[in-house]
Order: sequence, then structure tokens, then C-alpha cells
Amino acid sequence: MLSRTADHLFWMARYTERAENTARMLDVNVQTSMLPQSEQDAEQGWRAMLGISELQSAYDKKHSKLDARSVIDFMVRDPSNPSSIAACLTEARENARAVRGTLTTEVWEIQNQTWLDLQKRLNNGVLENDPSLFFEWVKYRSHLSRGVTLGTMLKDDAVHFIRLGTFLERADNTARILDVKFHGARASEQGDEQAQRDFYYWAALLRSVSGFEIYRKVYRDVITPARIAELLMLRADMPRSLLACMDEVVQNLALVRNDLSRDTERFAGKLHAELRFGHLADILDAGLHDTLTEFLRRVNELGNRISRDFLVPMAA
Repeated sequence: MLSRTADHLFWMARYTERAENTARMLDVNVQTSMLPQSEQDAEQGWRAMLGISELQSAYDKKHSKLDARSVIDFMVRDPSNPSSIAACLTEARENARAVRGTLTTEVWEIQNQTWLDLQKRLNNGVLENDPSLFFEWVKYRSHLSRGVTLGTMLKDDAVHFIRLGTFLERADNTARILDVKFHGARASEQGDEQAQRDFYYWAALLRSVSGFEIYRKVYRDVITPARIAELLMLRADMPRSLLACMDEVVQNLALVRNDLSRDTERFAGKLHAELRFGHLADILDAGLHDTLTEFLRRVNELGNRISRDFLVPMAA
């Protein structure tokens, strides 16, 4: 496959996944902002949202104060934010258009129709009136894109590069959510009221990765931070966990390997093995924040290596 074609497919998938992940994070912040909390805590939640995406400085350049409406607008449709949902869905559609002949008609129509519907939804007031409804639509369109891709496309290199983009992006996002949410969690206090707030806080984190029902099925007990970390890092049967994502990355790398990619496969394999054979106690002893920071660094390096070996190299 031509590197230019592979590049468009890879980034089409990454932008689609990024739009979904942003919608998930925004939706959980909208939900948690409705809980009883101080103005300072509410602001900290939205600030953490920007921190996950490394957009705090970009936001501050445009806005003198931080509030829910401004953050949502910035993260959904601000043209100056290349990671906004609107920007991501536009880029996904443009990458799909560039390789229209490689995609099935159904896959192209999903990408194109999503972009067309987005323009209508940004102008009809649904974001202002019911932001959660808008975010559910973004997630649904992303699910639809993945389903149609797997249901209509030949399982060749095109699909493998799409899967690489999807799961590399998902691994990055899950690690960011986990790191920021654990970093922002307040030290546990005593009392039923605090326990109730903690439950909603961690339940919201699980819902942001579609993990609440899975947690209940796996652990059948109270929600604890340690078990959340285990579920989202080390369980291969949790679809959005770091291990599940790296399972997919390693498998698809093997399917598209070329003469240049041996070192990249080895690099990905080491990261995968550390998760597959890792123990939560060792991770907590080493420090969850430090472990996730190092994981994010290595996932970013893996993306650079994939670009170097298969795609159009990213600008330095």
C-alpha cells in the first residue's frame, strides 16, 4: 500500500476516535458538574478537561475566565482548536475523501454524512440546550463508523491501518483520562456525604470509558480507585483498557510489517508485554502518575515510529 494512502486511513481513524473521546470527556464533565460542589471544584473539573488534551494555554489565550459554556464551545467547535470535535470530524472526512477509492461506499457515506449532520447540529441549538444529547450523537457516529468499516471492508492493509490509528489514539486517551482523574482526586475524607461524592466521581470516570457496567460485572463490589486502575490498564477483556488497545496495535503491526518495521514491532511488543505481565501492586509502588506519564511518552514515540516506517513522516 502507498504510504500516502496508509497515512490518510490511519489519520481518518485517529480523528474519528479523538472526536469520540473528546465527546466522552465533555459528557462526563457535564454530568459531574451537576453534583453538589463548590465553584472552585467545578472550575477545577473543567481545567482538568483542558489539561487532558494539553489545551489549557490555548484556551487561556482566547478566554479571560473559565466556565462550562466557554470550555464546551472551545472543545466542540472553536476553529482555532485543532482538537475540537468539529475540527476532528472535518479532518476525518477530508482524509476519507482523499482515499475515497480505497473505502467502501458505506464507509465513505458514514464519514461524509457525519460531517454534513455536524453542521446542522452546531446551528440548531442542540449543543446549548442538551449537550449530552449532542455528545451521544458524536459517540454513536463513531461507533457506526467502526461497525461499518469492519462489516463492509476487505480485511486487508487498509483495515489494518485503520485499526492501528483507532487503538493508538484510544490508548493515549485512556491513559490521559486515568492520569488526570487520579491526579485530581481529593484525599479521601470521612463521612457518608464524602463517600457518596467519591462514588459519583469514580462512577463518572468509568462511564467516560463505558466501563461502569463492566466494573460491576467483573468486581461486583464497591468502586475503588485501585480496581479502576487495574480495569483500565491491565484487563485485556476491557475494550478501552491500555492492554486491550496494545493487543490490537501489536496484532495489526504484525499484519502490515515491512522491511523497516522490525524495531517498531519490538518497541510496541515491549510496551505490550509490560502491560500483559504487569501487576497493579508494582504499578502503584512505582507511582501511577509516573507510570502513565511514561506510557504516554512511549505511545507518542510509537506513533512517530509508525509514521516513519509506514506513513508520511510527521514534521519535526
